[in-house]
Amino acid sequence: MPGENLTRSEAEERAALVTVHDYDVVLDVTVGPEVFTTTTTVRFDAAEGAATFIDAITAAVHSVTLNGVELDPAQVSDGVRIELANLAAHNELVVVADGRYMNTGEGLHRFVDPVDGEVYLYTQFEVPDSRRMFAVFEQPDLKAAFRFTITAPAHWEVVSNSPTPEPVDAGEGAKTWAFEPTPRISSYITALVAGPYAVVRDELTSANGRVIPLGVFSRKSLSQYLDADYIFEKTKQGFEYFEAKFGVAYPFAKYDQLFVPEYNAGAMENAGAVTFTEAYVFRSKVTDAVRERRVVTILHELAHMWFGDLVTMKWWNDLWLNESFAEWASTIATAEATEWTEAWTTFNSMEKSWAYRQDQLPSTHPVVATINDLEDVLVNFDGITYAKGGSVLKQLVAWVGIDAFFAGVSAYFQKHQWGNTTLADLLAELEVASGRDLTEWSKLWLETSGVNTLRPEIETDSDGRIAAFTVLQSAPADYPTIRPHRLAIGFYNLADGKLVRDHRVELDVDGERTDVAELVGLERPALVLLNDDDLAYAKIRLDEASHGVALANLSEIEDPLARALVWSSVWDATRDGETRASDYLALVLGNIASETESTTLRIVLANAALAAGAYTEPARQADALRSVADGFWRLAQEAEAGSDAQFQFVTNFAGVAEHGSHVDDLAALFAGTLALDGLEIDTDLGWRLLIALVAAGRAGDAEIDARLAEDNTATGQQSAAHARAAIQTVEGKERAWASLIDVDTATNTVVRETTAGFVRATDPALLEAFVARYFDMLERVWEDRSYAIAEKLVDGLYPSPLANRALADASRAWLDAHPDVPALRRLVVERLAGVDRALVAQARDAQQG
Repeated sequence: MPGENLTRSEAEERAALVTVHDYDVVLDVTVGPEVFTTTTTVRFDAAEGAATFIDAITAAVHSVTLNGVELDPAQVSDGVRIELANLAAHNELVVVADGRYMNTGEGLHRFVDPVDGEVYLYTQFEVPDSRRMFAVFEQPDLKAAFRFTITAPAHWEVVSNSPTPEPVDAGEGAKTWAFEPTPRISSYITALVAGPYAVVRDELTSANGRVIPLGVFSRKSLSQYLDADYIFEKTKQGFEYFEAKFGVAYPFAKYDQLFVPEYNAGAMENAGAVTFTEAYVFRSKVTDAVRERRVVTILHELAHMWFGDLVTMKWWNDLWLNESFAEWASTIATAEATEWTEAWTTFNSMEKSWAYRQDQLPSTHPVVATINDLEDVLVNFDGITYAKGGSVLKQLVAWVGIDAFFAGVSAYFQKHQWGNTTLADLLAELEVASGRDLTEWSKLWLETSGVNTLRPEIETDSDGRIAAFTVLQSAPADYPTIRPHRLAIGFYNLADGKLVRDHRVELDVDGERTDVAELVGLERPALVLLNDDDLAYAKIRLDEASHGVALANLSEIEDPLARALVWSSVWDATRDGETRASDYLALVLGNIASETESTTLRIVLANAALAAGAYTEPARQADALRSVADGFWRLAQEAEAGSDAQFQFVTNFAGVAEHGSHVDDLAALFAGTLALDGLEIDTDLGWRLLIALVAAGRAGDAEIDARLAEDNTATGQQSAAHARAAIQTVEGKERAWASLIDVDTATNTVVRETTAGFVRATDPALLEAFVARYFDMLERVWEDRSYAIAEKLVDGLYPSPLANRALADASRAWLDAHPDVPALRRLVVERLAGVDRALVAQARDAQQG
């Protein structure tokens, strides 16, 4: 990645010199499998006589013409930037180059479908990768109009930000599509998606009376699984909700949603042409958690059409403004406009747990992060930017009131449409709408790091009535900020065998001690739950009596969100070394069978596997994993036939089955000689079972080859790579390592799956030989690979299953010896933090009581 960085100071200097009007981008994607031709004409104003540069990551630059003057490409281009000197007041630049197709999910990605040999293209430009397709001033505050003209095979669909025009013949089986210019947008949300995609079309009428064409696209070989009608239904519900709440009609001419192969993220908010991972085209059974997540993602990207695309951050330090808002907005829309009414429970189980985890890492940062360069922002697509930011926005909504919040957001959109903003612009509108001064609130919540802990202090009299009730607030020593919280306190009592809320109070909590006078004199309930309804962003602890009641009756807590809060509290205490991992496992196996919320179930089962494999005392880990495997299998057998719970218990059983006493059952399930009522061993579940058998030493290359012959699809090839890397021999691990490190040919998705299989080790000692090799390869990978690949290798090959002191020491030694690679160091620091936390939890688990 050397030479591809861009600093904030460089961007500020360039923005002070340049005003961009428009781009004409002409591409020909018919010239071969390695490169495409790209001609960019950009018109811009500049300070007369000034010098600057335009970004262009190219395979070759053929010509550069500035204001009619030919420049020598060898002199002005280094393959990453093109230097521009002696600018005029009004400029026209023409760059003719070859761009290189990527297989990393960055820039213009090229995929060949193994099913039918068809070629599919799509772009992924956030943060800095439109420069891989055309010459561009690559920063969000240099907005412009973009006109794309694409020559492609005649039988393809070609989609960009503007409505797709009728193509004209270009000869030799090709056609040319000349798109109308976009509105003024940032380069990172421009898009090109092209190939023989299958498409389903619909339309809706916007709030201002315009008819908005809709399209849903997928590869031909997946189109039989595309439930376009459902996607259209959720999209229309989102349009109606957002247009009503934002008070601004949808700002673009059409809305296409395209499910594309080998995608790095969940989705991307390209203006009017949103791309999604095709994992959201369900060819096999998935959990309700994944189905709900798809709805949230659909609405997340739709919210971006206003927040991010219509109004865009000036620089990447306000990335959170995009992502946090979309997280919050998509969750409230899912809860209020779709059938997924428990979306806030899902938010607690998934987003909040992610946020708390990220905020307790050494790499934590304020929501409004310091972004010095592109490498900083690339590593900041994290739990702070998305999940903590969304959680803090939920707290801000509680602080100012929902009506005032939406009114302020509407004013913000109307005032700044097609422009660039900073945090101050949003807060100014919210202050006007709510009448609250948000200066101090912003400073405490958005400009500082760390998560507070809230716990109740309760005194009762001889009659069991509350004599004093105080909310205690603490902060970690490294991040000692005490913050204001708007939260609710719920009282829960047993009624007809259920633990139900019968009293609630909402209040502002501030300072280290907040007395709650309105609770004095009430009868003490069985369970006191701070942060009821999950308004605040804080770790919650139960008082001793409530803790006992909650654990004894966890499955009987009637409200799913209250139940999720208790699950989260106990897990958080386990991660902090306050509760023994063995006790957490007993709680899970004793109560999880009655959990009704799919995402809560998904997160708790994953936590249980982590607790067994990393947080229990090392001498007992094998027994803990065996107990968890046995427990998951028992739960699968006892679950309702065909239920989401049954499916989740089986898939999680497969994740740990190599440690259990039921590998024979796993093998029989895979072979079809054992069946569970209502459970179909479909294509993807079959791969999961096979991978588990490989990890248990009961299958190998022959079985993988046979399965791949039956499913020689993109997903099948990725699953096969995962399975081969999971082979439990030194030779198997060596082969997986070599396929990633010794050569640079694996696609982004194959890298992801291979690393997942590599670190799957029944005996973690199998990974000990790779510790030194891991640290030896870090700098080379960071220098030689694109960011998307380098990050996957650095994160995915870290031998975290070892979770021992030797790995921690080796990590610290590398960090001490490499002080000057901040983004790479951050990835290693985060992996080390996971080991350190495991060591604390292991020590606690070794204690009795």
